[in-house]
Amino acid sequence: MTFLPETGYTPTDEDRASLDAWFAAYDAHSARRDVERMADLAVFPLNLVSDDAAGEGRAAQWDRERFVATMTRVMGDGGEDIAFESTRTPVFLSPAMAVVFTDSVMTAGGHTQRLRYADILIRRGGSWAFQTMIQGGWGDNL
Repeated sequence: MTFLPETGYTPTDEDRASLDAWFAAYDAHSARRDVERMADLAVFPLNLVSDDAAGEGRAAQWDRERFVATMTRVMGDGGEDIAFESTRTPVFLSPAMAVVFTDSVMTAGGHTQRLRYADILIRRGGSWAFQTMIQGGWGDNL
């Protein structure tokens, strides 16, 4: 069982439902490798935090152009969809900020990979958007 930290804010059912809907949309765009639509769900400049092959922490800020170019290269242009099975644990800091921890299994081209990452999302104008992506092993791509 995961115990969430006390943040001083208790999310409403609508908070959680809206965040779940955002991730469903993002996962659908990812499954189709629709990087432009993925980028539509971000706030730029986007913060990225990772570590590199040498085990050193790395951070970068990407504009939309860099996000689209890098994610297009990383995700490839394969003809088949990517499938995700994800378990998400959101920690709401306020009605407009959440840190979401994700454990995911990604399947593409018959290959399966386990992923663990975190995203920081903000809500503005009633819609969520990711602003920071955190995942180990990507630092050499930053």
